[in-house]
Amino acid sequence: MQNDPDPQVPPKIFRQTDVLDPARAAAFQVALAQEATIAAGDVLPPFFHQLYFWAPQPPEQLGRDGHPRLAPGGLIPDLGLPRRMWAGGRLQFDRPLLAGIAAEKRSVLESSSCKQGRSGPLGFVTLRHEVWQQGVLCLSEWHDLVYREDPDPEAVRPVPPRARRDEEEQRKIAFSSTLLFRYSALTFNGHRIHYDQDYARDVEGYDGLVVHGPLLAQHLMLLAQELMGPLADFSFRATAPLMHFEVAEFCCKGQDLWVRAPDGRQCMQAVARPRKTC
Repeated sequence: MQNDPDPQVPPKIFRQTDVLDPARAAAFQVALAQEATIAAGDVLPPFFHQLYFWAPQPPEQLGRDGHPRLAPGGLIPDLGLPRRMWAGGRLQFDRPLLAGIAAEKRSVLESSSCKQGRSGPLGFVTLRHEVWQQGVLCLSEWHDLVYREDPDPEAVRPVPPRARRDEEEQRKIAFSSTLLFRYSALTFNGHRIHYDQDYARDVEGYDGLVVHGPLLAQHLMLLAQELMGPLADFSFRATAPLMHFEVAEFCCKGQDLWVRAPDGRQCMQAVARPRKTC
């Protein structure tokens, strides 16, 4: 069932403003085991805008998973499915964002649909965000969400894809419950799969705390920028969850990047395109 917005009706735009506090970005650098170097006026690394534009809700407006409960007239439609996952996204970088300067985020619902998958009904939502600063569009982002039913404890788990082993560059990165807590706090992400191990295991069926998909994408973007220079665009897709007790390998070959778990499964794949220089 497709529920794309009516093209004859202008989409409802949700607007948020925020000052891109350099202290928050510097705190994130520390959480990533980097030196805190970001100060007012500095260029923010790619994807650091995830630290801003919070939309806090009071406790009574949260769902069981810690996310804001979906409500009529909100940005995300209620598809009647309880489990939410950030499935992937695409980013186009037009101009760097600067720390310490106010910015505006404009968000619209680009599409929503439901279909029957092998494991049951699935809901798909794509949001489009634009971040403007000093009157200029700095980045566009397409944010893909998947909603699904609670897991059937008797069902056979799907086999995740196997990751490539032909990388030219690799970084090993360990995660911990402390890092997951810090990232949840810095992004104001209340999803309990990242900090409540009992909930993650007993309700959503994971083996441990789940490493945030955007945190994996963040590491891949930083690796891409390290190897390629400033990015023009970046796309990523989550393919299997990574647990907080696993050391992951972040790999790159050409413009392809991926995350490999210790058992060889692929957790994320991505493509980066560097900005052209004259």
